[in-house]
Amino acid sequence: MTDLPEAFTSSAFSQLLGVEPLSVADGEAQVRLNLTDPLRNRHNKLHGGALFSLVDIAMGLACSSAHGFDQGSVTLECKINYIRAIDEGSVICVAKVVHAGRRTLVVEAEAHQGDKLVAKAQGTFARV
Repeated sequence: MTDLPEAFTSSAFSQLLGVEPLSVADGEAQVRLNLTDPLRNRHNKLHGGALFSLVDIAMGLACSSAHGFDQGSVTLECKINYIRAIDEGSVICVAKVVHAGRRTLVVEAEAHQGDKLVAKAQGTFARV
């Protein structure tokens, strides 16, 4: 991972969820989430909101690594496809900036458990 202070790669919310940044550099970010009991839904699977948060955090870090950590970015919109339920273990999300404009960035992300795709997303972020 790029040598960045934890303040740049983590937030109170990501710490609450247990999201761990693995790599952040050059418009890409890779983060991991371990399934814990508080993150389960009524069906004992990883809650879709937790998975969405993982994706959103990864995409935000990818944006920050593309435009610099001296600027912020916020999610304008995000579309996600949930493909597979998670019963146990961890999920890794990789996000990549596909367009970095002056005002907005477009980011794609995929979340995997091992070699299985569990979610795919695309989002638009605004520089702030």
